[in-house]
Amino acid sequence: MRIIAFYLPQYHPIPENNNWWGQGFTEWVNVAKSRPRFRGHYQPHIPADLGFYDLRLNDTREGQAELAKLYGINGFCYYHYWFNGKMLLERPFNEVLNTGKPDFPFCICWANENWTRRWDGKDQQILIKQDYQNYDEEKHLLWLNRAFIDPRYIRINNKPIFLIYRPDKIPNIGKVIIKLKNTSQKIYNTDLYICAVKSWANTTVIDKRAIELGFDAIVDFQPNMNIDVKSNNINRLRNLPQKTINKIADYLLKDNDVIFSEYNIYEYDTIIKKWLECEPKEKEYPCVAPGWDNSPRKKKCSIIKNNTPEKYSFWLNAACKRVIGNEKDEQIVFINAWNEWGEGCHLEPDLKNGRAYLNATKEVLEKGSFLDYKK
Repeated sequence: MRIIAFYLPQYHPIPENNNWWGQGFTEWVNVAKSRPRFRGHYQPHIPADLGFYDLRLNDTREGQAELAKLYGINGFCYYHYWFNGKMLLERPFNEVLNTGKPDFPFCICWANENWTRRWDGKDQQILIKQDYQNYDEEKHLLWLNRAFIDPRYIRINNKPIFLIYRPDKIPNIGKVIIKLKNTSQKIYNTDLYICAVKSWANTTVIDKRAIELGFDAIVDFQPNMNIDVKSNNINRLRNLPQKTINKIADYLLKDNDVIFSEYNIYEYDTIIKKWLECEPKEKEYPCVAPGWDNSPRKKKCSIIKNNTPEKYSFWLNAACKRVIGNEKDEQIVFINAWNEWGEGCHLEPDLKNGRAYLNATKEVLEKGSFLDYKK
């Protein structure tokens, strides 16, 4: 059994973020300034053991790997931001390659979305765009192969595993997959194992077509919030007199903009229940999430509530059960995520839960019973 956690390399300043969001901007800016949107809402998430780290530091990256190893995580899946040769947030992973440290397995997920001002509600304002018309598979593979040949790189059946986050965004994706595989084999004598990431935004497309388009497998990215919304605070309060709204805001948080911004709430139990009801496709790797809350990043946000380490362990247990009958190399479960602090989705310890989610992970793997989830 291999447990692979998605890994965000955002925690260091870069010139582009300085220009777009202000000098010294990193994900920690959003995390630290976050505030509760309603009574009982857990925000901000403050990191515990590793602190507000800087991923330019080798000690930080080593500390993450040591912690992950200790609790049964077998590798990180680094997000990779490639725009026809232009890369963003590449320094941490480049240093992993260049230094050979940490001695910890890894793979890559190409996060092939446009960068927009989505964090401040301006989704249509593009900061840097994917240009698929001029996508050069050979140029991309020239860079990727540096990672693929690393002995730490995660392989399935001796093929480097490469994830594409939004395959539905790439025109003629089937032809792109064929070209990537053929070019890799021709130039580097390397067969690729390419996975389509299935998220709430592209479930139907990926379910129906991924394998026939040439993907080797699907990664079922979670949480999938294609479910009924539990609550939407702004709709419930929209018709109240402004004077009443102001009084309530003063009483609760003294912040009208925060408490009355729009958000959707989902029950963790419902997310798990819906996941269990969906039969996995052939060649589909499951994924679980310890939680979700992107209110630090977005004004219009999604929040999962009532998530606990115990419920997470049940979900992880069920995911492991789904793959335990696979060939050894294909017994893989993904976790979203190791360090998505701005989305309230992290295994790294925080002040509230400490190492509880890490302990739950280790306990499931050590028991190895992989029972069905029961509420």
